[in-house]
Amino acid sequence: MLTARIYMRVSTDQQDLQRQEKLIEDTRTKGFYVAAVYREKISGVTEWEQRPELYRLIGDLQPNDIVVAESIDRLTRLEPKKALELIDAIRAKGAKIQVPEVFDFETISKDLGHSSENFDPGFLMSDLFIAMQNMFFKLAVSIAHDDYRKRKIRQHQGIELAKQQGRYRGRQPNVELHKSIIQHRKNGISITKTAKALNVSESTVQRVWRKFKDNQKY
Repeated sequence: MLTARIYMRVSTDQQDLQRQEKLIEDTRTKGFYVAAVYREKISGVTEWEQRPELYRLIGDLQPNDIVVAESIDRLTRLEPKKALELIDAIRAKGAKIQVPEVFDFETISKDLGHSSENFDPGFLMSDLFIAMQNMFFKLAVSIAHDDYRKRKIRQHQGIELAKQQGRYRGRQPNVELHKSIIQHRKNGISITKTAKALNVSESTVQRVWRKFKDNQKY
């Protein structure tokens, strides 16, 4: 039985990881042992060394582990050269990457003439699969980064138009979330525990708490 480590990511605290949770059961159903699940809320263009959970995942990897993610852009939206450095870091640990969105277990099984219920995870270790991945990753990371770049351009254009029309208000703070963060910290709960309890990033807790303390000085 192969060992899987599942990585889930969304970009902001306002986004929900719930949709990606089905990866856990899907991975187990296909015969993998799920050693750990790594969840974080951080931009996909953040380098992997700066992403606490992805950095921890890579540190935990053992030879022949399989890294599972919903799609390539959950792992990275970095420009291709940097993205391939992340993939190389995973492979350097003797691990491999499985992206069900593209390398679907059932589709691969049918292509090989097998029933999806009897899928042999050993195929993921074959030379054929490695060659398929090499070709796919070079294309996929380029598409993921290009999609990110286009979204940022459209976002910038939308903001500029809204400013010209006097409609732009900027991102509005989540007042209730900020109150909860402040209350947790007032109660002596650590930044790490507050972030986990409220399902936000530690950087968000630090930012809100710092702003609160600065306001208390005046």
